[in-house]
Amino acid sequence: MRRLRSLASVAALSLGLTACTPIPVPDTSATPGSGPVVAFYGDSYTLGTGASDPSLRWSSIISTDRGWREFNPSVNGLGFVNHRTDFGADDLPELVIAQEPDILFVTMGLNDNFSYGSRAELIHETITADLTRLRDALPAARIIVVEPFWYTETRPESLATIIGWVERAAGEIGADWIPDASHWLDGHYAGSADSWMASDGLHPSDRGYAHMAEQMDAALARLDPPL
Repeated sequence: MRRLRSLASVAALSLGLTACTPIPVPDTSATPGSGPVVAFYGDSYTLGTGASDPSLRWSSIISTDRGWREFNPSVNGLGFVNHRTDFGADDLPELVIAQEPDILFVTMGLNDNFSYGSRAELIHETITADLTRLRDALPAARIIVVEPFWYTETRPESLATIIGWVERAAGEIGADWIPDASHWLDGHYAGSADSWMASDGLHPSDRGYAHMAEQMDAALARLDPPL
């Protein structure tokens, strides 16, 4: 079984959810070692909020198993437009670019559903701008774009739209695409008989993150070439 660290929270008022976890200062250094630097650009589901220990988030599980040097500055509530100006002059893409990673995971889009009603056009534009910016700045990096994660049985119409935008932008920059991640916790959301969610009801528990790591591991093995 592979190991994770901890992520941040889904910041929004939507679908009856209130997220109140403060925005932290993102990590700005990679884990030590001699392996390739692998960066993660994501929100609370990649930061690992809800895990009992940072080593138990999905990103750390797959990184540890592969001997990767993990750089994970992911932030609570982050979206392509949500909370982009909350932590100083250098946004997360800039922090990622500065690391010159060998591999980059983009796991964004969940929180943008909460802004979709008023900012749909900006979300669409920023998805394309972010991925294009990352590819232009990191021409040698392998970029892996993951379908946005999701956390309830209810799926707003915006979710499919945002997933489509992210997938198309990934194709435009020649990135690897990992589909179906929005379904990885299906049947195990808060309130289910076999819930894999933490006590906040918003984020995966250790069991949930372990399952996400298993799913990601299998998805990476299906890539061409596999990781």
